[in-house]
Amino acid sequence: MRSWAAQNVPKLPGESIPLSLYDTSAGQVRQTEPGPTARIYVCGITPYDATHLGHANTYHAFDLAGRMWRDAGHEVHYTQNATDVDDPLLERAAQTGIDWRELAEREIELFRGDMEALRIMPPREYVGVTEVVGRVADLIAKLSAKGVTYDLDGDVYFSVADAPKFGQVSGYDEAEMLALFAERGGDPDRPGKRHPLDWLLWRAERPGEPAWESRLGRGRPGWHIECTAIAMDALGPGFDVAGGGSDLIFPHHECGASEGHALTGEWPFAKFYAHAGMVALDGEKMSKSKGNLVFVSKLRQAHDPMAVRLVLLAHHYRADWEYVPELMAEAERRLARWRSAVALASGPRADELLATVRARMADDLDSPGALAAVDAWAEEALTTGGPDPDAPGLVRDLVDALLGIAL
Repeated sequence: MRSWAAQNVPKLPGESIPLSLYDTSAGQVRQTEPGPTARIYVCGITPYDATHLGHANTYHAFDLAGRMWRDAGHEVHYTQNATDVDDPLLERAAQTGIDWRELAEREIELFRGDMEALRIMPPREYVGVTEVVGRVADLIAKLSAKGVTYDLDGDVYFSVADAPKFGQVSGYDEAEMLALFAERGGDPDRPGKRHPLDWLLWRAERPGEPAWESRLGRGRPGWHIECTAIAMDALGPGFDVAGGGSDLIFPHHECGASEGHALTGEWPFAKFYAHAGMVALDGEKMSKSKGNLVFVSKLRQAHDPMAVRLVLLAHHYRADWEYVPELMAEAERRLARWRSAVALASGPRADELLATVRARMADDLDSPGALAAVDAWAEEALTTGGPDPDAPGLVRDLVDALLGIAL
């Protein structure tokens, strides 16, 4: 599956600062320590509806991480999936009378356009689940050979009793897990399961559902295992960051981590598990199931995409926040001030600003702190001016390279 176009990122002068991120599994901010290549996997969309602001918040967060690594001289190997076969997609296709493949491709193409407009750096591998069904089946067969799975009416389940590290990503107790498992795609009440938290690896063919031939028979992947397969193939175990929204902490990342552990014997499967906050509308988390969505495609038709990105930057990536139209108006005013400031022939020296923005972004991607620093420089440039003819250009480059804003 093709990705989307990348933009050129300016090279900044001076010394970068190592990136620290909040690791959900450790419960604290830690310094990342990638090698020459930083490896990151971010879980992609299930394409049964258009990209909403909550999606953008997640992919924007990990784009910022990639920008900080690039500033520090690392290559960034970024991989993302698209869950282009899954129950919600099939249900929406049936409701609308559209072939599920046509629906998935339509929404994936819209997603590509949204990401490119927001200047989200593209993944090196953008992989549809339908492209890796055989690989997923092979991994499930390996898990079965290790004795951690069982068959239930042709379906294959991972036995949570055989996952000794289960719970170490989320830190949730069993009661919390059971509640979230039922809410987020699990089937805790299915008769015949050995434990309510056992999760589905392979779904045997059902009438009217898509299925593929495999060494397991005809069927399709369950949730979680496809991301494990794609990450292992593209990045290998022990990659630097597994990222997604905070609603993926459990069960998705928890289950994927245990699958990786069972397959490789290595722990952790990813060095960091990092999660972006949820975006709300009208007091509730923005979600396709609730229909309370602000679509990125509609926002960027009515507003400069850089203003949309500034709305995201105004909130710390881990924070939960609520979208209201005034946020867009504020972002447009900020964008206009910044553009006016960098259009000046000279301005206040910007070396200290660059150091401040680097420091704020290195500290768990403190984008609100970075915005405040740029605001202060722009205000000084517009009110009192400055003698440095190189400063406006440097500011233009630093907000491009580190914040993704084209002025």
